[in-house]
Amino acid sequence: MTDNSSRSVRVERTRTGHFVATNARGGTVEFGTAADGDTAFTPVELLLAALGGCSAVDVDVATSRHSEPSRFTVTVDGTKIDDELGQRLTDLAVTFHVAFPDGEGAERARSILPRAVRTSHDRLCTVSRTVEVGTPVTTTVAED
Repeated sequence: MTDNSSRSVRVERTRTGHFVATNARGGTVEFGTAADGDTAFTPVELLLAALGGCSAVDVDVATSRHSEPSRFTVTVDGTKIDDELGQRLTDLAVTFHVAFPDGEGAERARSILPRAVRTSHDRLCTVSRTVEVGTPVTTTVAED
C-alpha cells in the first residue's frame, strides 16, 4: 500500500434530513432525503452516481486520448428491494452511451471503447469492484 491509499469523507447534518459530505481536499456534495419535492441526491443515488462516475473516468481517460467524444453519457440503474437481507439494491446496470465524431483517432477510440468498459468493470473501478467483492462495513459510535 502507498501512503495515499487511505480515503475518507466527513458527513455533517445541516438540517433535518439534509447533509453535506466534505472530502480531504475541501470538495463538498449535499444530499439528503427525497421528501417534500427535494431535488438533492439521496445516498442511494450517490452510490449509483459513484458506480457510473468511477467507470466513466476510466473509460474517458482511455478513449479521449484518441478522440474527443461528441457524446459521453453513462446511465446507472438498479432495483431497491427489502427482503430477509434488509434494504439493498439489486440488478445494478451501468450503460455507456458514447459517440465519437469522424476524424483523426475516432476509429481507434470506438474500437477500444468495449475493452475500456470491460477493463474498468473487471479491474480498475474501485467502486464497482468494492460492491461486487462485498467488502464488510463496520459502524461504531464515538465517545466524544
